[in-house]
Amino acid sequence: MKNPLLRPWLTEKSTKLTEQKGQYVFQVKMDADKFDIKKAVEEKFGVDVVSIRTINCLGKSKRQYTRKGLIAGKKNDWKKAVVTLGDGQTIDYYAKPTEKSEK
Repeated sequence: MKNPLLRPWLTEKSTKLTEQKGQYVFQVKMDADKFDIKKAVEEKFGVDVVSIRTINCLGKSKRQYTRKGLIAGKKNDWKKAVVTLGDGQTIDYYAKPTEKSEK
């Protein structure tokens, strides 16, 4: 599988997890498993992953009343992963990724 990481999930709760417990939250692809996520985080950020928890989040159903009647729909389902790093390791989301120079 190509990179399963879609984006970091930056909320107040995820920021609190990062500050207090050293855990980082990512939105990942629905078909990603823990092994793929661990490999992707370790390769992209150069850190050691201790554990991963994944959560399947169901999309909310939406209804809208219009002149033509009721329109019902649903937002997409999505998945997030909570990644715990080893002691003293951090991830900087905003740093430019370093390119490996090969000679």
